[in-house]
Amino acid sequence: MNTNRSIVHMDLDTFFVSCERLLDSRLIGKPVLIGGTSDRGVVASCSYEARTFGIHSAMPMRMAKQLCPEAIILRGNSGIYSKFSNNVTDVIKESVPLYEKTSIDEFYIDLTGMDKFFGCHKLASELRQRIIKETGLPISFGLSLNKTVSKIATGEAKPNNEIRILSGTEKTFLAPLSVKKIPMVGNVTYKSLCDLGVKRIKTVQEMPMELMHKVLGKNGLVIWKKANGIDNSPVIQYHERKSISTERTFGQDTTDVTKLKGLVIAMTENLAYQLRRGNKLTACVTFKIRYSDFQTYTQQQRIPYSSMDHTIIPVVLGLFKKLYNRRLLVRLVGVRFSHLVEGGHQINLFEDDEMHLNLSNAMDKMRERYGDRAVMSAAGMEAKSISRWNPFTGEPPPLLANRRQ
Repeated sequence: MNTNRSIVHMDLDTFFVSCERLLDSRLIGKPVLIGGTSDRGVVASCSYEARTFGIHSAMPMRMAKQLCPEAIILRGNSGIYSKFSNNVTDVIKESVPLYEKTSIDEFYIDLTGMDKFFGCHKLASELRQRIIKETGLPISFGLSLNKTVSKIATGEAKPNNEIRILSGTEKTFLAPLSVKKIPMVGNVTYKSLCDLGVKRIKTVQEMPMELMHKVLGKNGLVIWKKANGIDNSPVIQYHERKSISTERTFGQDTTDVTKLKGLVIAMTENLAYQLRRGNKLTACVTFKIRYSDFQTYTQQQRIPYSSMDHTIIPVVLGLFKKLYNRRLLVRLVGVRFSHLVEGGHQINLFEDDEMHLNLSNAMDKMRERYGDRAVMSAAGMEAKSISRWNPFTGEPPPLLANRRQ
C-alpha cells in the first residue's frame, strides 16, 4: 500500500439547509427541515438544531413534526442547490489537479505529491477557507492516506471543521468508533454485526478476516479492510455527464402500439434506474421516433429534477402520444434524459410520496441482486433487449459488450 498518498474528503455541512440560510438569514439557528411537505413526505435534510430532537434524513415528515412541532419546514429547490454545488465545484476545479465529485455536496481530492511544493494539510485548509469565503457555505474535511479513513474523519470533524489522520495512526483513530461509521454499513449490515456482538470498529479489527467473510460474504471482507484502514481505491477524475439515452431500431418496422408503448416504458424504466444507480437526476426528457421513410421527430419537455419512474414515465408517454402517427410504420424509438445533476438520493426525498420511494428502493435492490430486468412494470415486460450498461462508468453489460445496437 502506498503510504505516501494524501486523500482529502470534503463534505458540505447540512448542504440544503446551508443554501436556504444563505437565501434567508432568518433561518439561522432555527430547527429547519427540508423535504416533502405533505403528510406522506420524507425529510431530505435537517439542520443540527433539528437533529437534537432526534430527527434524521429519510424520516417520515409527520414523525419529524411530532418530535419538533416548532421546526420550519421547506419544500426544497433542487435547481438552486445544483447552482450552489457548481459554485463549490468551480473553486475546487481551479485549485487542485485531481478531484472526484461523488454527490451534490461531497468531493474526494487527491493531493499526493503536492507536499513537495507545500504541505497537503495547509493546501486543504486554504482550499476549505476559500470555499467558505467565496460561496458562503460551511464545509468540513478529513485528510488521510485513503478515501475510507478520510470520509470517516470528515464525519468526526463536522460541523464546519477539519481533521488530519497521520500515516500509521489510522487503526487507532478508527478503533473506538461505531461500526456504523464505516461507509457501506447500512442498517441491515449493522444489525447483523450487532447480532454478532460487534458494535465498535475495534472489535472488527480484532476479528479474523475469515470469520467476517463467513458471516457477511464478500461484503465482510470489504468491511474488515475498511475497519483496518485499508483502501487502495483511486480518486477518479470527475467529468460532468450531460445526458444519457437509449434507442432501439426494430428488426421489422411496426405499427403495434401496445408493443411500442411497452418498449418505451421499459426504456424509460431502465434509464431511470441508471440515474438512481449513478446518484443523478434529470430535468429534461426527450422522446425520438423515426418512421420507415426515415422521417425523424423529437420532442422534449422540462420537468422538476427527478429519477423516479412514476414521475418520468407519464411525461415520456405524453411525448410519445404527441409524436406518434398511427398510420405509419415505426422504425426506431429513443428516450434521452439531459440536464443531469448530482445528488439523486437526497433530492428524491423532496418528492412527496413515501410509498413510491420505498417501492423504487425495493425494486432497485432486486435489480442489483438479480440483474436489471429482474423486476419491471408489467407494461414493459415485452421489451426483451433494452441495452444495459452503466452510463456513468461506461461499462457495457456482459452479454451486450460485443453486440451493436
